[in-house]
Amino acid sequence: MLEFLLCSMVTILPDYLFRRYGQGKLIGHHITLYSVWFELRWGITACLILTISLITMIFYYHPSTSNVTAAYRTVTILPEIPGRVEEVYVSRFQKVKAGDPLFRLDSSKQEAAMKTAEQRIVEVQAETEVAKSEIAATDGAIQSVEAAYLQAQIDLNTQTELQRRNPNVVAQREIDRLTSSLEGRKGALAEAIARKQTLQTKISTLLPAQKASAEAALEEARVQLDKTTVRAGVSGTVQQFTLRTGEVVNPLLRPAGVLVPDDAGRGRLVAGFNQIETQVIKTGMIAEVTCIGQPFTVVPMVVTEVQDVIAGGQVRASDQLVDVQQLSRPGTITATLEPLYENSFGNVPPGSNCIANAYTSNHEELQAGTAGPLRSAFLHAVDATGLVHAVILRIQAIMMPVQVLVLGGH
Repeated sequence: MLEFLLCSMVTILPDYLFRRYGQGKLIGHHITLYSVWFELRWGITACLILTISLITMIFYYHPSTSNVTAAYRTVTILPEIPGRVEEVYVSRFQKVKAGDPLFRLDSSKQEAAMKTAEQRIVEVQAETEVAKSEIAATDGAIQSVEAAYLQAQIDLNTQTELQRRNPNVVAQREIDRLTSSLEGRKGALAEAIARKQTLQTKISTLLPAQKASAEAALEEARVQLDKTTVRAGVSGTVQQFTLRTGEVVNPLLRPAGVLVPDDAGRGRLVAGFNQIETQVIKTGMIAEVTCIGQPFTVVPMVVTEVQDVIAGGQVRASDQLVDVQQLSRPGTITATLEPLYENSFGNVPPGSNCIANAYTSNHEELQAGTAGPLRSAFLHAVDATGLVHAVILRIQAIMMPVQVLVLGGH
């Protein structure tokens, strides 16, 4: 309607003035309800053509959309392990900081595992001390066996020398007995040395490995114990939290609540423009929004990101072929809008619905002077028509509360 009124000012109105004062025709006499089309046909035709052209230019080069929202993501309050709730520290709508405890599960099983791991460490340490004592005892046994071995060697050498000098003095059976005794002493000495080496290996390798394994089990039990206390991952507000002491929670069944981060959906809007605006929406474009959560206010924004794919064409792998007819619903070009000036977004609640206009600017090309006369005139016209869309947005900002509160059936 606004575009038609503007176009009629330069088409129908001049045509009427020419008929009225140039040709001397009067309203009600020459220009009647029945002769309006015939008398003002040139003005009406030009007005319709100009209106359609103007509307097309405005909505193409200065796109508008009502698919705008302050989108945000929540954090699910979910334990990593199942268990029975032992204690609850927070309630609904409570503000929490990152790391604050939310609730605690029964930790008797984890505490028992920690005690078992601690006792295993003590046991390994005791085994180490016993092994050291056994090494000391083995050293004494080695000295005793060495002494007996040396004595057996001396006895054998003495008897062998006597037999060499006088074979009748020492019997061969005595020599064999001493040789067998010497071999036994030698075996006992080797066994004692091997036992000492075994104890040394046990102290230097086996027991430290067992101790490290017990310490790892203790750390695992401590981690599992820490998991029984569920903490806030980010700072925010606890929502939909109805957990009570004695309930059994399981990460596979249902969450315990929802945590809304403090910065969720604040200072950024997500807008979906029509696909035909693909070549127009660019990063750095100036935009304006008005939100139902902050009526009578128009906020200047800037396009910071433009998604280079259309979500409506997404295909997920499945066991069935996708029929293209299922994708026939046209998707939108997703753009991210941020405030042009700091703290200008106000207190728009996250999730609010808004209306956004984006404005094409050809200032740089016009300043460069590379465009010809016709193109310069066209670019000036494009930039000027953005004012019409800005006026429409402000009318919408004024009428939005009326539509919701009065015309919406409240």
